[in-house]
Amino acid sequence: MSDFRLNKVAEADFPSRFGKFRIYGFEGVRPAETEEAVALKLGDLSPALGAPLVRIHSQCLTGDVFHSLRCDCRSQLELALDQIVEEGRGLLIYEHQEGRGIGLLNKLRAYELQDQGLDTVEANEELGFEADLRDYALPAAILQHFGVLEVRLLSNNPDKVAALENAGIKVVERAPIIVPPLETTAGYLRTKREKLGHLF
Repeated sequence: MSDFRLNKVAEADFPSRFGKFRIYGFEGVRPAETEEAVALKLGDLSPALGAPLVRIHSQCLTGDVFHSLRCDCRSQLELALDQIVEEGRGLLIYEHQEGRGIGLLNKLRAYELQDQGLDTVEANEELGFEADLRDYALPAAILQHFGVLEVRLLSNNPDKVAALENAGIKVVERAPIIVPPLETTAGYLRTKREKLGHLF
């Protein structure tokens, strides 16, 4: 990550219906682009207290804001926040990586293709993208900013585990984040398991 620089832009108290967090805004700066992310921190993340719960959540406007039932993103987000609050400490990193990195409007184009019978991976590929364009340099840098070098990662995605490990963050536990499937999400979840290797 020699060509990558992390800037902390702002921080403030952040009361929410889940609990009282501290919110941080970060920029990850590379020569050709700047990526933004938000971190919600709860409690003391000191290594002396053990590895904290951490969720890396990619922005999903359709799910997180509009309550889409095409995906399980909002349910995972809320479950992660609930678990962090129940634990009394932890970190949620919210990345600006809509549609596994293809962007909002391309995600809507992918929806259109899915309505014609393609699955979520096939739709991305039909649009000329890889199935998943995300990288996790920014979340890894944010964890290092907080002095968190070991995590219990709330994720079903083994690629996130590998990416953090490659960035020098030890994943001591992958904590599954399972939400009950709906009729509208069954195919989506099946594709994540069969084609993206997600663990349910």
